Amino acid sequence: MDFKRKMPLSLARKAQIAIFLIVLGVHGNSGAQNTSPAVSLVPVAKGLDHPWAVAFLPQGQFLVTERPGRMRVVSASGQVGPALSGVPAVAAGGQGGLLDLVTDTGFARNRRIFFCFSEPAAGGARGNSTALARATLSEDTRSLQDVKVIFSQQPKVESAQHFGCRIVQAADGNLFLALGERYQRKDDAQKLDNHHGKIVRITPDGAVPPDNPFAKQPGALPEIWSYGHRNPQGATLGPDGKLWMHEHGPQGGDEINLPQPGRNYGWPVITYGENYGGGKMGEGTAKAGMEQPLHYWVPSIAPSGMAFLTSTRYGPAWQGSLFVGSLKFGTLHRLEVAGGRVQREEKLLQGHGERLRDVRQGPDGLLYMVTDSPQGQLLRLQPG
Repeated sequence: MDFKRKMPLSLARKAQIAIFLIVLGVHGNSGAQNTSPAVSLVPVAKGLDHPWAVAFLPQGQFLVTERPGRMRVVSASGQVGPALSGVPAVAAGGQGGLLDLVTDTGFARNRRIFFCFSEPAAGGARGNSTALARATLSEDTRSLQDVKVIFSQQPKVESAQHFGCRIVQAADGNLFLALGERYQRKDDAQKLDNHHGKIVRITPDGAVPPDNPFAKQPGALPEIWSYGHRNPQGATLGPDGKLWMHEHGPQGGDEINLPQPGRNYGWPVITYGENYGGGKMGEGTAKAGMEQPLHYWVPSIAPSGMAFLTSTRYGPAWQGSLFVGSLKFGTLHRLEVAGGRVQREEKLLQGHGERLRDVRQGPDGLLYMVTDSPQGQLLRLQPG
């Protein structure tokens, strides 16, 4: 669950860390030398209400979602604009609301965006589920136009937890959407007749690509790409163009996975975590026919947001690293990945304390993050 919090910082402490030089802490190979560059954390914008995702617009602007159900444009100078019109109603509460956001790879010509949210059941019925919509951002950046829901997770259930909701657009234009198992429906993650605990893959119009692994299997939902996931909170494309994602474990056992078509990632049968309060969860840490994670954390860090750094803006030591934010500790984790394994892990922003919700590389090659709080910030990791 997304309850792995620390006690809130005082206002005085928050003021002290608004702009600061980061003291880098290293966790990993004890003999590894610290080759990290000098960096500072710079606020770009403040006063955002539980921001969940950031995307990048032309002329240095940003598009940000706020979990209560608002989407805003932030100027290059950090001015937060009014809420855009046209955003559909969301089931805001608990972990639900307006969540992930990406711009289409063809945004420069079509101004199309994709976003996901917790969608309330129609007609006043009870329940909700994760939905994926596409829309056109108006030329004046004041509204969403031609909004259309292209996918709705089935079935809808009464829950405010484990929506998942991270979007990745592949090079072929198809969309991956990471879906949580809604917590109390964890056993659904092992069944192919529902979307709970799944990665799904659809076209930008919401159709099923014919090469999806279960497209022709009777009794299976054709959108499913992989299954056996718990609560995915980060997803990105790797340097090789393949999908990477991470998901929250229960008490311990947060995982990084590389979802392959048709594969089973084990939840809730296998996990490196345990029940909340202690006690065995599932059958153990391994079982035939179920995939092992690339990397896992015990204890949990409550990961959220992830991005590969492809630029050299921070020097060669960081290029190619995978960066993962932590909700629990407010740290930023840099992972050096080679040979299908995490070779080294470095913890940055120790002492920062604010929950990191999203991590993205911007068009300028720098890393940007948003913090999850009623007075959330958009932050830039500045080299030098």
